[in-house]
Amino acid sequence: MYIHFKIVGILLMILALIHIFFPKYFNWSKELKLLSLINREMMVIHTFFIALVVFLMGLLCFISTKDLIDTELGKTISLGFGIFWIIRLFIQFFGYSVQLWKGKIFETIVHILLSGFWGYISIIFWINYLK
Repeated sequence: MYIHFKIVGILLMILALIHIFFPKYFNWSKELKLLSLINREMMVIHTFFIALVVFLMGLLCFISTKDLIDTELGKTISLGFGIFWIIRLFIQFFGYSVQLWKGKIFETIVHILLSGFWGYISIIFWINYLK
């Protein structure tokens, strides 16, 4: 289980850092112009804080592996993380339109990889909580 927490930690920190490229990749300079100032700023600020939380979650998994696995508080944190990521997995299938990825090679690959990623993370946290 220790190695899985280290892997999850590294992957979550990488995922958080990928958010740096969102504005350019998703063409926010053009796309967000259509939004009001408050909605545009909320989009940018919320993306920053989501990335920050994901990074800190990964950092916690990486540097506090033993505590997360061997303590009651760690198991409780794992339960919370497990709930968070299982909901994220659910959103992957029911929150996003199939039109965003179906029939598109790159988007389909990303959809499958992210679905596997959310599933893997969810399973690791749930197993840790239940053992």
